Amino acid sequence: MKPKLLFNIAQSLLMARWRQTLIAAVGVTFGITMFIALLSFMSGLNDLLDGLVVNRTPHIRLYNDIRPRQHQAVTKWPAYKNDYPIISSLKSGNVRQEIYNSGPIIQALEQNKQVLGVAPTITAQVFFNDGTVAINGVINGIDVAAERKLFFFDDYIVAGKSSDLNTIPNSIILGKALAEKLVANVGDVVQITTSTGTIFQLKVVGYFQSGLNDFDKAQSYASIQTTQKILGKSSLYITDIRIKLHNINEAPALAKTFGRIYGVDAEDIQTANSQFETGSFVRSLISYAVGITLLIVAGFGIYNILNMMIYEKMDTIAIMKAMGFSGRDVKTIFLVIAIGIGLFGGGTGLLAGYGLSVVINHIPFHTAALPTVKTYPINYNPLFYIIGISFSLITTYLAGWLPARKASKIDPVVIIRGK
Repeated sequence: MKPKLLFNIAQSLLMARWRQTLIAAVGVTFGITMFIALLSFMSGLNDLLDGLVVNRTPHIRLYNDIRPRQHQAVTKWPAYKNDYPIISSLKSGNVRQEIYNSGPIIQALEQNKQVLGVAPTITAQVFFNDGTVAINGVINGIDVAAERKLFFFDDYIVAGKSSDLNTIPNSIILGKALAEKLVANVGDVVQITTSTGTIFQLKVVGYFQSGLNDFDKAQSYASIQTTQKILGKSSLYITDIRIKLHNINEAPALAKTFGRIYGVDAEDIQTANSQFETGSFVRSLISYAVGITLLIVAGFGIYNILNMMIYEKMDTIAIMKAMGFSGRDVKTIFLVIAIGIGLFGGGTGLLAGYGLSVVINHIPFHTAALPTVKTYPINYNPLFYIIGISFSLITTYLAGWLPARKASKIDPVVIIRGK
């Protein structure tokens, strides 16, 4: 039969039982709506949680790790040349924390096409003096321009300006939790003591809040020049080189390469933060599982409705087959009905899912731990909508296939004779 005729018949059957058709379409619409909204929200939440770490974590970190000497003095003594000395309670030697030849290394990395940017850093262990109490802390000496470009430093400044570190001598930005411990306001002066006993006074020019409270209780930031002065080191002193890549997936391989070439320890972001990737994967898996379950439930609703429609339309199907419609034609009619429900319900579900996502995205969300987040996070990834409509059509097709196959095998003689 002509496709247009089969389509018209399918349309007539749909409209004849429009209430049942609407219920089936609403089931698909609800499934798609919740699938889109849930996946968009969970993906946005993953991006937010990962961003707390990834935004502030280099893809590759070059540094000199503290470890015992590989070759002890006794192994170099000729008398023990052929022996296997066993030494207990090994202590770390005078390990050079400074990265040797850091200037040329940074220049070479900046010329590497795989590297997005390089940020040199100095890590200084200090004590913040609060009356008679010494609070353990860390001062990170940073290149402010590189930090702002590569690690979104300004996004986490909740008071003051990062540029003040370059313009105001002996200045510091405190972690907000640390500032609260010290009761230090912007403009106040805090006193620190280095590990060598040197005392310095630094002016507070801002607060930093990463969203990780334990981190903010100990961390603070100063310019590289100020940190070098605190430690009494030269302008060439650098303890860490932090690297951002164009492709984060290249980090493990490049970390090994850089470590071997420059003779330093190298740590990639996947190794340093593997637990965050696992958490993101699990949350995404749960979202997909719940969304797909909703669509499958909607599919069973369509299957039941089409089964009931076939039972009620036995006479109509028998007459159609008696008039010359083949079993394939009848099967096509009911598949068109199922796919029609899927298209209508899926299309409406996409619009409703997008609308619900927008509503969630505009709900105020305020927490002291995440000062830069004002509303609930949503990820408007087009892939979610493509997956949603595709799965909608697949589900409704499979739900309609068995009833359509059943309708195509109806014997008109048996039906008419029974009447």
